[in-house]
Amino acid sequence: MSYRLYDYLPSGNGYKVRLVLRQLGLPYELVELDIKRGATRTPEFLAKNPNGRIPLLEIPGQGYLAESHAIIGYLAEGSHLVPVDRLERARMWQWMCFEQYNLEPNIGTARFWIASLGKTEAELGDKLEEKRRNGHAALDVLEKGLEGHEFLVGSRYSLADIALYAYTHVAPEGGFALDAYPAIRGWCARVAAQPGHVPITSR
Repeated sequence: MSYRLYDYLPSGNGYKVRLVLRQLGLPYELVELDIKRGATRTPEFLAKNPNGRIPLLEIPGQGYLAESHAIIGYLAEGSHLVPVDRLERARMWQWMCFEQYNLEPNIGTARFWIASLGKTEAELGDKLEEKRRNGHAALDVLEKGLEGHEFLVGSRYSLADIALYAYTHVAPEGGFALDAYPAIRGWCARVAAQPGHVPITSR
């Protein structure tokens, strides 16, 4: 079975899915969509995902699945990327919820404004300052969670690491320097050393 993934390569949310697909050795076809040109707002795409967002996974014979964490949870179920222990599995989801509520909306958004849309700090003004403040608060929490630990949950690499790594390792592209976060920098290096790892812009 080969999946079809609708994606935008610079997207951290899409990268989570591509990384899981690669690390689990799952075959897929990539359909690139330029979200800056409204490619996810066409009637054709909205018929697949009414929310008009990527990533979107097409599952042969079963339809479409949206939302990055729902997708990677589906793909990785029963694999080494999901803890067997009930509490560790809950902690994995705890970190993944934190990523979607605290880290991605701030770091991911600032990065998109600057790196994808080419906006300047002067243009963005107070909006960017708020994202920077909240983004650094999220990085502080992540740094604390990684102190003394190789990975986020237990002692093993999991979906939690993939979900948090996606936007954290490119945070400097949004103006978030990682110099003051040694635990995060070490963790990023360990994630990048995992078998099957690919860069964010890899197809």
